[in-house]
Amino acid sequence: MKYTFLILSSLLFLGSCSQSTPGKADANLVENPLSADNPDANLAEKAPVMTFKENIHNFGTLTDGEVVTYKFKFTNTGKSDLIISSASASCGCTVPSYPKTPIAPGEEGAIDVEFNSSGKVGVFDKNVTITANTIPTQVYLVIRGEVKPANK
Repeated sequence: MKYTFLILSSLLFLGSCSQSTPGKADANLVENPLSADNPDANLAEKAPVMTFKENIHNFGTLTDGEVVTYKFKFTNTGKSDLIISSASASCGCTVPSYPKTPIAPGEEGAIDVEFNSSGKVGVFDKNVTITANTIPTQVYLVIRGEVKPANK
């Protein structure tokens, strides 16, 4: 009887640790238009596409305290409006900004990335994640360089 109780309570405990909630879809499935129940099999062909002129920028050598900005230019080479929902950086010293309005097919846009080198002496390599209605839903940009101490 003691063992039966231990086994049943263990099963109940393990069953309650499940991370899925019945009746609810995983958020990643909802964000990906290919996972939705859609009769249009050519959805990927009609999706917007962010085509960057470059997705890595090297600032070179900076002096501690400099604030620099780079404009990552892109074109929507897809067949529907591009909508950027967010842009986030891997560090608080890096601040991205992005267009808040839809970008039609063939139109250009830019992601501005500002880097504050204050207190960041040494080599840096920072990532910016752009989330949009593209397939896949995320695009990555990189800024890098080296910060030298300021001469005082």
